[in-house]
Amino acid sequence: MTARRDSLSHIAAALDGARVFVFGDIILDRFCEGSVSRVSREAPIPILVAESESGSLGGAGLVWRNLASLGLKPGLGGIVGADGAGREIQRLLGADGRRRSALVAGPEWSTPVKHRFLAQGQQLLRVDSGAMLASGHAARAEAHRAARRSLKDFQAVILSDYGYGLFDSSLTPKLVAEARRRGRLVFVDPRGHDWTPYRGAHWCTPNLQELREASASPCGDDGEVVAAARTLIRRHGLHGLLVTRSERGMTLVTKSAARHVRAESREVYDVTGAGDTVIAVFAAALSAGAEATDAARLANLAAGVVVSLAGPAPVDPLALRAATEHADTGSAAKQVTAAAARRQVRAWRESGKRVGFANGCFDLLHPGHLALLEGARRCCDRLVVAVNGDASVRRLKGSGRPVQGLSERMALLSALRSADLVVSFDEDTPERLIRLLCPDVLVKGADYRGKALPGADFVVERGGEVVLVPLLRGHGTTSTIKRTASKNSP
Repeated sequence: MTARRDSLSHIAAALDGARVFVFGDIILDRFCEGSVSRVSREAPIPILVAESESGSLGGAGLVWRNLASLGLKPGLGGIVGADGAGREIQRLLGADGRRRSALVAGPEWSTPVKHRFLAQGQQLLRVDSGAMLASGHAARAEAHRAARRSLKDFQAVILSDYGYGLFDSSLTPKLVAEARRRGRLVFVDPRGHDWTPYRGAHWCTPNLQELREASASPCGDDGEVVAAARTLIRRHGLHGLLVTRSERGMTLVTKSAARHVRAESREVYDVTGAGDTVIAVFAAALSAGAEATDAARLANLAAGVVVSLAGPAPVDPLALRAATEHADTGSAAKQVTAAAARRQVRAWRESGKRVGFANGCFDLLHPGHLALLEGARRCCDRLVVAVNGDASVRRLKGSGRPVQGLSERMALLSALRSADLVVSFDEDTPERLIRLLCPDVLVKGADYRGKALPGADFVVERGGEVVLVPLLRGHGTTSTIKRTASKNSP
């Protein structure tokens, strides 16, 4: 592991050049969504009124979906049953995906299905079906042969083991050895306590429980995690481990080095599929030439994007790009929609943070603005800065304003350490936005003393307060424009 070589934005933009083959247990994820308004008379259980049903690729299929969503043209290998779920998997792959796949149809194989029932976005129940591969030895052997043949077309292979019997101690080592003979990188999402089948792989990506189980070691702190990882590295001839540790981020370990990557601060909606995203992005980044530390940081960002979504969804490339820009510059991700701001403010408040709100046109950002926002930030733990849209500024300031457009003004505000979120509004006052966000503190300049402040009554009624920050005299956009015009006049 070496020092950071390139920006994460640049690495993310180069991912689509990687050629990755995914081999593993392919699962069909089914979703039944609806609403609940009453409890059954037959038992104390909610009655779900189904409104929609859908299916998507899960397991190794979700790893494949992540790679495809990022612009790659990945291959997929494994076994599908000669049943309705197997046919649906083939349909979900699409013509292009089927063309690059090396799937084996197992007549005796019952395609694994995870059927989730949801109401108002929350899971009520999950029903799993599909037996482990017990009698289908011929299908397993053919699937491995097809995977070995496919290696010639790819740079790397991901082994996605969900414990359905595809990976064993006789066939899997042959696949790993063939990949290494061809110079292919081998990544494993492991399962269970016996990692013998994965011997010789380059990277494994266990979660904390999987690490603890496979190493039979305590993994309570950073030192114990590193020690357990190195035990497995020595025991199984691995190059390294990327250990996912939930809210504590990730730990990247090799024989000689260890690096802890902190978790991204996001509202966690659903952790389903986060591990599939991690191995997909990590493998793609390393295949595209990234250093291991940067690949881990990018995978960490991608996991942060995915856990903010409902269900096992692949990473959104636009959301990942925004996250990388924030990681590179520390500013772009501060610019959010009103809905996103509401979610973040709610999360801050639930964690005990005091949230402040300041607003203005902020046209031609000057020292007076900086003093206002720094004073506002001292009144709270997190500060939301609301900015008038361009049409709103014209109505308030005249046809010659704003001098700088909304995107420029938001970018400048996002670069300030005092601003934690930057959001725009189109009305002449921010009252609607204040009522949406429910801040604890409303902050304005001292020149508003004795004046009616939009949203002030609402904030106070909720137990919040209004704070007037002293002004920095001699600074203002209008006066700055006049001074500039006088200097430039003949």
